[in-house]
Amino acid sequence: MAGQIVVHDPRGYPPKVVGKRLANRPESLDGKVLYLIDCLFDNADVFMEQLRLWFAEHMPQVVTRVVRPRESWVDDPEMRAKVVADGNAAIIGVGL
Repeated sequence: MAGQIVVHDPRGYPPKVVGKRLANRPESLDGKVLYLIDCLFDNADVFMEQLRLWFAEHMPQVVTRVVRPRESWVDDPEMRAKVVADGNAAIIGVGL
């Protein structure tokens, strides 16, 4: 195979990413609301359900709520506002 090969990068140009500090960690989750966010990736719903069951068995004093955005890869301001307003912590699950 003689000649030149051209390879195109399908990722395009990545956006500029600005680092942010992580949220403060609560001292305890006892009596707190923990949102389990299913990001609609493959099997994320299964993972979130297993995580919910783990909390129910091992930390029953933690209130868990599973939420899902309307679409994958699209910001859902309504869901995000609900988590911020009603929750004390969140775990984002992106699948297995």
